[in-house]
Amino acid sequence: MDNDDRCCSTQLIDGDGMFNVAGLESFLKGVRLAECGLSYAIVSIMGPQSSGKSTLLNHLFGTNFREMDAFRGRSQTTKGIWLANCVGIEPCTLVMDLEGTDGRERGEDDTAFEKQSALFALAVSDIVLINMWCHDIGREQAANKPLLKTVFQVMMRLFSPRKTTLMFVIRDKTRTPLENLEPVLREDIQKIWDSVPKPQAHKDTPLSEFFNVEVVALSSYEEKEELFKEQVANLRQRFYQSIAPGGLAGDRRGVVPASGFSFSAQQIWQVIKENRDLDLPAHKVMVATVRCEEIANEKYSNFTQNQDWLQLEEASQSGPVAGFGKKLSAIIGNCLSEYDSEVIYFDEGVRTSKRRHLEDKLLQLVQPAFHSILGHVRSETVEKFKEAFDKALSSGEGFSAASHRCKQTFMNLFDEGCADAVIEQASWDTSKMRSKLVRDLDEYVATVRAAKLAELTSSYEAKLNEALAGPVEALLDGANDETWPSIKKLLRRETQSAVSGLANDLSGFDLDEATRGKMLARLEDYARGVVEGKAKEEAGKILIRMKDRFTMLFSHDSDSMPRVWTGKEDIKAITKLARSASLKLLSVLAAIRLDDESDDIDKTLVLALVDKSNSTDRSLTVSDPLASSSWEKVPSSKTLITPVQCKQLWRQFQMETEYTVSQAIAAQEASRRSNNWLPPPWAIAAMLILGFNEFMTLLRNPLYLLVLFVAFLVSKALWVQMDVSNEFRHGVLPGFLSLSTRVLPTVMNMLKNLAEQGNRPATAGAHTNPPLAANSFRGGVNSDGVSSTGSSHVTTNENGTEYSSASKED
Repeated sequence: MDNDDRCCSTQLIDGDGMFNVAGLESFLKGVRLAECGLSYAIVSIMGPQSSGKSTLLNHLFGTNFREMDAFRGRSQTTKGIWLANCVGIEPCTLVMDLEGTDGRERGEDDTAFEKQSALFALAVSDIVLINMWCHDIGREQAANKPLLKTVFQVMMRLFSPRKTTLMFVIRDKTRTPLENLEPVLREDIQKIWDSVPKPQAHKDTPLSEFFNVEVVALSSYEEKEELFKEQVANLRQRFYQSIAPGGLAGDRRGVVPASGFSFSAQQIWQVIKENRDLDLPAHKVMVATVRCEEIANEKYSNFTQNQDWLQLEEASQSGPVAGFGKKLSAIIGNCLSEYDSEVIYFDEGVRTSKRRHLEDKLLQLVQPAFHSILGHVRSETVEKFKEAFDKALSSGEGFSAASHRCKQTFMNLFDEGCADAVIEQASWDTSKMRSKLVRDLDEYVATVRAAKLAELTSSYEAKLNEALAGPVEALLDGANDETWPSIKKLLRRETQSAVSGLANDLSGFDLDEATRGKMLARLEDYARGVVEGKAKEEAGKILIRMKDRFTMLFSHDSDSMPRVWTGKEDIKAITKLARSASLKLLSVLAAIRLDDESDDIDKTLVLALVDKSNSTDRSLTVSDPLASSSWEKVPSSKTLITPVQCKQLWRQFQMETEYTVSQAIAAQEASRRSNNWLPPPWAIAAMLILGFNEFMTLLRNPLYLLVLFVAFLVSKALWVQMDVSNEFRHGVLPGFLSLSTRVLPTVMNMLKNLAEQGNRPATAGAHTNPPLAANSFRGGVNSDGVSSTGSSHVTTNENGTEYSSASKED
């Protein structure tokens, strides 16, 4: 094989007529023709020797055929038949370059190879190029007229009529217009066609039913090379998509798939070589061949119209037919007996061959009905098996026992149906249909088994989910040291119960140990997954859970009653207790602890978040145990909350609970202030005992009472003016310092206002002052707190008003 960058070529048939099988196989692999399916075209060229056929193909299709060297004289260049692939043309197109005709190397009498090669080209090609000189049009030999006449005659008898495109390429076109040359050429071709003897069926068939005739003309390659190349480029466009309807190779009837081209070409060449029509075959064999074939065709036609056969064929489409094999065997036997009686005197080899061919055709004709019967028997067996199998399961029979019994019964039933359909003349194997039936039954059994097992597994999974989800959630919600041991105990108990039940139920399904073990393991994994999933769900709500637990323990006492902050509670201890309980919840949900391995998560959290925050020694530098992204002794797959996340959650938890603590402290301070206005009971009792003499003195001298009352009014006025309670809110020492700077200005202001009130007219004082004084007195006595309204009122009606009101009351 010769190869260049883009084109491959090989000698298909050498000059002695030997077919190059190995070369063709290698060539077809190189061009990957087998991948083309039916999308390929075959082009061949024939014509006189040294007429430029190879040159035309190389320019037209980009092939690499050897061309004649004009400087060495005109001689034979192409020997035999060469094959190459076209470059850049879709679909894949193969080109055959035939040995030139009328060459001096073969002589005048040796034209057999020329005829055979031309016949081969017409048999395998979609397009045949006839290369001829322009000045030879009208000549008998130069225009290949005798060769075409022989080819037409033999082609019609040996092969099925095929519409091939004959493209006559007129080379070295002269000034004579193509419109004048083409009618002459077409007229010559029609005369050849009319002179060829034809079978009765095609006696009046026009040439156009077998061939598409095209005529093109090209300028001289040597004298007008550029014009020649331009015309060839235009012609090349006609070969793109040549197999499309209306294209040069548009008739695709009888096209051999690309994967069978090699074998087809070999067989065609073998038939052409062995066909003695071109070499006048023996008369006896020829007659035997034609006559036996006619009789065989007649018997085949009679069989296709046999009413018994037609009834069997029709019945086979609707369902099984009783006695199908015996009835059809008898019909075929009668047909072959009639053939044998009519061909008994012909050549034995020919008649035997044609009888075998007839028998093959008859069996090929009835084979679809036979397969249809087998299909009906198989379908009916499958349906009956399904019905019987489902009924057996519904009645309570074990799955394994029911499947084995039903399968054996209905396989025997199928074998009986196959035996009834077997044809005597055929050796068809029913094992494939039987194997398919076995697969169908096994598939149905597997489907039912899978459905039953899925239903069984789902029921146990639902029971496990119901038995585990709620209790696990409750145990995690009340997190303590026994949470995970309790969960493990619960998981072990429920898993063992479910696995034991499933194992007992699986015993009737005829499962292998591996499958059974996998199903039990999946159930155990599912139970574990329920617990782990619930733990992950609770871990996702850890901050909310911690705050809820803190609020519950901080805001309620040991009896779960709302806590009243009276000032006697130890808020620090309560806060520590509530936060420790929340930290316990965090440590429990930090990791999944379903294995027996222990960990130090609880201690680590207490050390890092509680002990370290309470430590007073800040000088020591200790590494942060929560700076890692994983827990010690805990696999990452079991970690729900990493140490870093725990630290972040605790910090956020402290920030969000600090407000609750501050509110409690504020409530406690408010309660203390409300309870500290009176001295303790023991102080009141002491004052009563120790001040008894002073109290009796006051009762004996009422003037002291008047002085004390005036002092009370003055003190009350100073208390309100200086807002004493508000000043002491920031501490005792700051309160005294602030009041010491305000006492003297306040007293001076009160004396000034009192002097101004004494200088006012009596009438104005009599009508105006008493109501103001009374109002001021009521405002001062009745206000326990310090309000801005009360303060401004007292300031407006200072000493004079209050004191005059006091004298009137006295």
